[in-house]
Amino acid sequence: MTTMFECQLTRKGFQWARTGHPWVYRDDLQHAEGGSGDVVRVTYEGRVLGSAFLGTRSKIALRWIERSEAPRTPDAAFWTERIEKAHARRAPLAQATNAYRVVHDAADGLPGLILDRYDAIAVVQTTTAGAERLLPLLAEVLPQALGVRGVVVRNDLAVREKEGMAREAARSLGPVPERVWVHESGPRRRVEFPVQPLGGQKTGAYLDQRENRWRAAELARGRFLDAFSNSGLFGLHAAPSVTEIVAVDTSGAALELLEEAARRNSIAQVRTVEQNVFDYLKEACQRSERFDTIVLDPPAFAKSRGEIPAAVRGYREINRRAMEILQPGGVLVSCSCSYHLSEADLIEVLRAAASDSRSDFRVLERRGQASDHPTILCHPESGYLKCILLEKV
Repeated sequence: MTTMFECQLTRKGFQWARTGHPWVYRDDLQHAEGGSGDVVRVTYEGRVLGSAFLGTRSKIALRWIERSEAPRTPDAAFWTERIEKAHARRAPLAQATNAYRVVHDAADGLPGLILDRYDAIAVVQTTTAGAERLLPLLAEVLPQALGVRGVVVRNDLAVREKEGMAREAARSLGPVPERVWVHESGPRRRVEFPVQPLGGQKTGAYLDQRENRWRAAELARGRFLDAFSNSGLFGLHAAPSVTEIVAVDTSGAALELLEEAARRNSIAQVRTVEQNVFDYLKEACQRSERFDTIVLDPPAFAKSRGEIPAAVRGYREINRRAMEILQPGGVLVSCSCSYHLSEADLIEVLRAAASDSRSDFRVLERRGQASDHPTILCHPESGYLKCILLEKV
């Protein structure tokens, strides 16, 4: 990346750029030089505004790298410095866990790059052509910058196709074991759990829910239902405060990891159920089953705006049924990672579900994603995770 091409904004694009949003859309370009993944100097009426990655296949044409009248040409030292600064910002979190996000896209000044750490293994995802070009550099600098032994590239995200990039099978750059044991020290206990960097969900674990599961553990009691449990970290953290953990998920492989983690952490009160959560909740209502704490952490029901109506119906159904089987005084932790569904939308879904279940609820807290997944004030799309804690009155 030694050459800086030039990209000129329209007046509308300039006004949009002044809002601080990290993207510029294709319709807001007057003229653009270079190819997808190139670093360009962004200008308006002869004035230099900064530098950005250029994307020629997506509706998002520019992703800001640096806003400056004299932007630097990004070289190896430039990107290494940004990675090291991002890592330093996670230092307080690293005292509690060895599994955390080191780089979170534009929030850390590396647009299109996701970098997670699992002990001595780094897992990388690139969602832009510009970030893709950084892969050889990452393989070279990460062992020293982070002190890791191996690097995994997990470029299987569907969003890559919008950038004109193919989805790829996971591959390793250096020695990577099939399974890595990591730990989190929450308010109730230290939990050790296995991740599969080459084949697990996300980059290996749901790191964005870390602080929400810690908070849920503080409130948990009695019978605990972990719905859409995956590898069961909500329940494992809550174990010291609950009498039984029922973990429901459609993935038998994820439930096997949960059972393995339960044995390693000497947690005996775990029961796994391999079943569709919608079906389980329906049958639990028919059985008049009761729980004191329920966590609903489903996958994204709305991956586009067009899917919102169906998603709302799905969220409403699972929350209604959970509210029906929740004991009075019990706590419901209701989550949504559909960024097309706002927090206000989720609150409306919960209100409707409470009405359907003929129950009253007190809002305890409204929460978001973990601190190592920071949001940008001028980039509302970066705040995708919603977590609402309710108490049944």
